[in-house]
Amino acid sequence: MTAFNADWSLMTPEIVLAILALTVFTIDFTTGIRGKKPFIGILSVFSLLITIILVVIFNQTPGSIGATFVVDPYAMLFKIVILIGVALVIINSMSYMEKHEEMYQGELYSLLLFASLGAMLMVSSADLITLFIGLEILSISSYCLAGFRKNQAKSSEAALKYVVLGGTASAFILYGMSFMYGLTGTTNLGEIGSGIQQLYGQYPYLVIMSLLFMIAGFGFKISIVPFHMWAPDVYEGAPTPITGFLATVSKVAGFAIMLRILAVGFGGIYHEWYFVIAVIAALTMIIGNTVALVQKNVKRLMAYSGIAQAGYLLVPLAASLSFNITMSMIVYYAFAYIFMTLGAFAIITHVTENAESEDISSFAGLRKRSPFLAHSMTVFLLSMTGLPITAGFVGKVYIFLGVMSSEMVWLAVVLIVTSTISFFYYFGIIRQMYMMDPKENNSMLKAPTSISLIVTISLIGTFGLALFANMLTNYMNGLMWIIL
Repeated sequence: MTAFNADWSLMTPEIVLAILALTVFTIDFTTGIRGKKPFIGILSVFSLLITIILVVIFNQTPGSIGATFVVDPYAMLFKIVILIGVALVIINSMSYMEKHEEMYQGELYSLLLFASLGAMLMVSSADLITLFIGLEILSISSYCLAGFRKNQAKSSEAALKYVVLGGTASAFILYGMSFMYGLTGTTNLGEIGSGIQQLYGQYPYLVIMSLLFMIAGFGFKISIVPFHMWAPDVYEGAPTPITGFLATVSKVAGFAIMLRILAVGFGGIYHEWYFVIAVIAALTMIIGNTVALVQKNVKRLMAYSGIAQAGYLLVPLAASLSFNITMSMIVYYAFAYIFMTLGAFAIITHVTENAESEDISSFAGLRKRSPFLAHSMTVFLLSMTGLPITAGFVGKVYIFLGVMSSEMVWLAVVLIVTSTISFFYYFGIIRQMYMMDPKENNSMLKAPTSISLIVTISLIGTFGLALFANMLTNYMNGLMWIIL
């Protein structure tokens, strides 16, 4: 296939998003460097909504551009998750920007759009080279976003740590890819997957080494144990809306491509690596939840919560379930995770900015100051814990029942125990909101329109996914997920 006869319509969403991102960037620098520019934020959100519509229209029919870029249900659903997540982050950033006029608004929105583009390229990649290009577009944008508050030492420190460790992780990924290319002579995941069993029989140690290097590199990107140590510092130092982006969109995108590599490239030797993933998932759930118990900074607490959530996402991959059921579990929980986490981060952004403190005590008396925010935060926290009538509960039950049907009952026990532990540190925030009196200088807290919008959308998503869980899972179980 040449560039002249390739079906470029499959890349229509990515091409349009790239054009719109450049348009936002151009409008920004032609309208002055600083100042309030809410119209750019609104334009960015509309850009993402247009892209979502294009994904639904052009990604319905499976297809591919050569052996490099593939469109299938897996890519389509993850793209929708990513675009919804970034749209919510931008809406949250708009209210944040009003209090921080020293920040360059247009640049922030442009970087988020380019990060979305990189993530979309990643999840549609069927080739290691294309995958790495998308990964680096996402990573470089994320490094810049983490250090966006240049006048704050913590933000600069976060960006520096993220760049150094992120670069190291990228080197691990490249090193693992180079081993695989050297063994197979190809970078196409489908071709690697078709010959992986024979290759493993001839060069078992080199294949395992390649796999472990890639797991380590992608493990950093999604902050799973033992590659998680960067997350609390970076999350604490980054602007709060960007912390939400790193905890959700960036994590989900990294997880999506790691899953495609394991399922397609190394699926033929599943019996050689599934237990490694199971151990990593268990350690991630245990360490993420137990370390969160002692956190007083709400962003560090959410960092460890996000680490634990990554463990829950890994559980279906480690259980010997049918491919369709595994994919359905992961995609459903990814949707739930986006809504409940970004809803919580919208409230965290508003409360901590108003209190000028990121301590959990900044939530003291929130029920009296803003009942809507307090009740909504409670819903999101209970969903992350996995309590009934929420998407988080349905997602965890779905994963739990799947794992119980496999031979890994011990992993299901770890999931239940660690979910119970998580209630204690989430309850610390709930306790502040309902059982503590507001501080003397705290008056009624009115949520701006953008925050109210995010919280409302997130509540609808959190309850809606639970209400229509059977319909959604039946639809996803019937999909032909990955087509190469």
